[in-house]
Amino acid sequence: MNSKDRYVRKMQARLDEWSSEIDALGARAGRATGELKVEYDRQIAGLKVKQVAARHKLGEMQQAGESAWEDLIAGADLAWSAMGEAVDSARSRFR
Repeated sequence: MNSKDRYVRKMQARLDEWSSEIDALGARAGRATGELKVEYDRQIAGLKVKQVAARHKLGEMQQAGESAWEDLIAGADLAWSAMGEAVDSARSRFR
């Protein structure tokens, strides 16, 4: 397995983890009321936007040729970082 494949697998696994965490937050939001529910819903909507962006970057990397994919790593790393920080923030905010 080459480095591109390893990177893509690693990022897919991370996206799957984040998806599970977003689902868990969604379940909590379903039980919340009032302002807390509004805040949950706002946070989840923001996470889903970042998730779509991260999945888009992953798709670009999967489609890129061997020589071009390394050029995409910086952008993908920014997307992963933003997504990870957003999930961590939402998780800690709603404990």
